[in-house]
Amino acid sequence: MKKTTFLWLGLALLVIALGTYVFSDRLFGDAAAAPVTVAVLQGELVDQVTATGVLQPSDYVDLGAQVSGQLKVIHVEVGDKVRAGDLLAEIDPTVYLAQVDASRAQLRNQQAQLKDREAQLTLARIQYQRQQNLMAENATSREALQTAEAGLRSAEAQIEALKAQISQTESSLRADEANLDYARIYAPMDGTVVSIEARQGQTLNATQQAPTLMRIADLATMTVQARVSEADVSKLGPGMKVYFTTLGEPSRRWYSQLRKIEPTPVVENNVVLYNALFDIDNPQGRLMSQMTTQVFFVLAEAQDVLLVPMSALSFPDRRDRSQAEVRVLTAVGSSEIRRVEVGVNNRIQAEIRDGLALNEQVVLNVAPATADSRPGGGMRMRF
Repeated sequence: MKKTTFLWLGLALLVIALGTYVFSDRLFGDAAAAPVTVAVLQGELVDQVTATGVLQPSDYVDLGAQVSGQLKVIHVEVGDKVRAGDLLAEIDPTVYLAQVDASRAQLRNQQAQLKDREAQLTLARIQYQRQQNLMAENATSREALQTAEAGLRSAEAQIEALKAQISQTESSLRADEANLDYARIYAPMDGTVVSIEARQGQTLNATQQAPTLMRIADLATMTVQARVSEADVSKLGPGMKVYFTTLGEPSRRWYSQLRKIEPTPVVENNVVLYNALFDIDNPQGRLMSQMTTQVFFVLAEAQDVLLVPMSALSFPDRRDRSQAEVRVLTAVGSSEIRRVEVGVNNRIQAEIRDGLALNEQVVLNVAPATADSRPGGGMRMRF
């Protein structure tokens, strides 16, 4: 009987103890929690817009065939460096050479006919002059004079017609010679052969559209084409500082200035994007076509300034982001509110221009996390 009494008494005391623990934890836990503080640090702060981009040669040309025919030989390979005027490829010139020979032969024939017509014109002039002299002495008839005059005019007209034919033949010859020249494809600029689309022995048809043979690009200067969202594009402007990294060298920054923003958007998956372009020197050829880049447009930056988290600031006037309040932890453990002047800021940190000193402790506007030591308990975050 005594054992049973003691057992019930112990259980009652245990229930009372557990209840007291739970009640006190819920009643005083938040009040006893220490505020979360961070020290005022010194460092660099950058406010920037990020985007992804693609590298392209700043200057390139796609070489096409202006005449049809079989691609007889290609003299270069992808990666070869060429100079302006270098022979790159040849199309079978047989047909065009024959056209040139035929036009030249026709031109020589017409030139010979012109000499014959000029001789006949000389004779017609002599005959006409003789008839005029005879007519002055009444030694010939008016009909004979008129016939001689008509012969002269006819000889002159035949020469004019033949000269026109010669001009037409010369024009055709120039076109034929141009087509013959087009059968030999030369480099229009200094650069690197970055792609070859045609194959040796392939038959090219340039009747409706000029087929592309290869691309030559100047890789000494590259252009980054960055896709910027419509929410951020209004923040950008020509001349703005920008840098990017590549997947192959994520720790290296390539710096430049924004050249222009194309006004026509590109819509991808219902997202409106704008192309922002800037150039970068590439003397060593480390940057290549179609490389993916991570681009950072610098809106504002500050060096060696005092920094605090944005979560430590509150703005009494939401329209004025240059003035804020911050709670500072004093040496005796209490806190006080100070007004501070804010400079450059982003979503994470803010520059403090006045109102705080290095290593002072500021209180975040987020309550600390506390560990629940009860069985099955975990971390609790209070806001």
